[in-house]
Amino acid sequence: MTIERINDKNGYEYLKITGRIDTETSPELRKAIADIPLDCTGVILDFKGVEYISSAGLRELLICRKRFTDDRMEVINVSPLVLEIFVNTGFDTFIPLKPAEADMSEYLKMSFKDFLKTKAVENGDRAIIVTESGSYTWKDIDTGSQIIAADLAKLGIRRGTHVAVCGVNSINWILTFYALQKLGAIAMLINPTQTSAEIANTALVGDAGYLCYGEMVEMKGDEAFVSDICERANIPADHKYAFTKDIDIRNRFAEYADVAGRFTEHIDPDDTVVMIFTSGSTGKPKGVLLSSYNLLNAGRNNCVDQTLRSDDRNCLILPLFHVFGLVAGLIANAMADSVIYIPKDIRTDTLLDLISSERCTIFHSVPTMLVALINNKNFDADKMSSLRCTIISGAAATEAQIKSFKTAMPNNHFLSSYGMSEMAPVSITEYDDTEDHVLHTVGKPVKNIEITIRKLENGLECATGEDGEICIQGYNMMTGYYKAALQDQSIDDEGWLHTGDLGHMNDDGYLCLSGRLKELIIRGGENIMPIQVESAFSEIEEIDNVRVIGVPSEFFGEEVAACIKLKAGATYDEGSIREKLAAKLARFKIPAYIEVYDELPMLGTGKIDTVTLKADLIKRLKDRH
Repeated sequence: MTIERINDKNGYEYLKITGRIDTETSPELRKAIADIPLDCTGVILDFKGVEYISSAGLRELLICRKRFTDDRMEVINVSPLVLEIFVNTGFDTFIPLKPAEADMSEYLKMSFKDFLKTKAVENGDRAIIVTESGSYTWKDIDTGSQIIAADLAKLGIRRGTHVAVCGVNSINWILTFYALQKLGAIAMLINPTQTSAEIANTALVGDAGYLCYGEMVEMKGDEAFVSDICERANIPADHKYAFTKDIDIRNRFAEYADVAGRFTEHIDPDDTVVMIFTSGSTGKPKGVLLSSYNLLNAGRNNCVDQTLRSDDRNCLILPLFHVFGLVAGLIANAMADSVIYIPKDIRTDTLLDLISSERCTIFHSVPTMLVALINNKNFDADKMSSLRCTIISGAAATEAQIKSFKTAMPNNHFLSSYGMSEMAPVSITEYDDTEDHVLHTVGKPVKNIEITIRKLENGLECATGEDGEICIQGYNMMTGYYKAALQDQSIDDEGWLHTGDLGHMNDDGYLCLSGRLKELIIRGGENIMPIQVESAFSEIEEIDNVRVIGVPSEFFGEEVAACIKLKAGATYDEGSIREKLAAKLARFKIPAYIEVYDELPMLGTGKIDTVTLKADLIKRLKDRH
């Protein structure tokens, strides 16, 4: 331990202390305090460099407090871990303490387990999650997750165990997630909108040994649904744990005293702790392996990009099993200590009422939900006037859609972003960016992220403005896919993740998306990007939603087909639609087939379920011909 004594110009004696204050070093602290004149204005002990204080050190502070009564002593810059010692011993009740200001960069070196512990000490009494059943502080989350961790440990879950987590957003989902982090288990985050067979298939991909479940859309209160998942996924019947909304963990808080202090095993920030699954919109899902370091770093940068503050209020509808919801929703807001509101459901009336009554400032969404909100018969611009930041991601928004959002919510800052399960976010527009950048790009690369555009035919780097495959690397990139064959791993021998997305970098250094490599339609040798055709459709007033798909053609190899949903009350006039498309698209890009749907099938991520839609479309065309 070292002590630097500084005479303050206002008559205060200032001791800057570094190192450990323990039985061996505490006599030095006593001597330094004894040398301070009793008639000085006061004494300030700067603990910025103190990493630990023992009972002997606390005793010296008690002596110091006796010498300098009233407001003549203060301990400043106390770290969360040292502050916890003061709190546990009760010394915080009579020694004036000033915690160190939160340095978010410190969070980046932590596991989720240490992150939660730090938050509970730093800001334990702050309400951070609000649900229809009440609010939860950081201490509540720490307490509840500790009790659940004890339950899960009793079931046999421990470090490295693969645990499927499947349920809609809830406080219990969050508590269970943190409980698994305390145990060092790998939380496999699964889409709860799927059938039991689909959920089981995903669990099998990740070798789940246990199932933690909340409400699942197709479950409808039937426990046979859960049993079917376990049977199909080879999960033993006694390896399941319910965290449904009817369970209020606060009723068990008295149990905390019996489990406090458990689960102290160190979890390294680089350990794999989360497995997120690709959506399966183009085939079998793959398990994306991520660490605390990946996700907390991503959340920290996203917090800065959103300009999040502790007084922000986030209406969270992004599904937490998806990387967008986990990073931009849960983690980024946790970094800033802003409040997360979890609505009872995601009906547009519910969301409008919540945003209005709580004056929410943050609301991230996919384009389809924003369209539904502004088309709600009860929509009123005043209800959403408190919103100041909305990231549009998860699915591409068209220029016409973004313009309609900006018209309906003029106070809001819309950010266009790009990311994927394997690495999110990749790019984002700036908070005060130009309308042109928000409309036509998905932003600049996130801090410490590299993007290169590679030619499809030879892998060489594309020139500015030239379309190719988007390849990325950086701190938040996945480890790889769980048990995928070497040839199916998307990271190449130079460390670049091949996204399968097409795009280019413009002259301003912004990324522009062109489409999906697997969705590229090749019609008679002509390359057609579905997103370009969809953009032309979205500018037609009668169209509510559209997905453009390539279908087999004996003559051209592939033909362009459009699946559309009309706005309520709109009349379908194919001739008029084709006439409008002809003014915007080359002839070969105009769909050979336009099919009208009452509803387009959706995935739980808010994306259109292209696999299901394409199968139905091909069947329609075959039946017709």
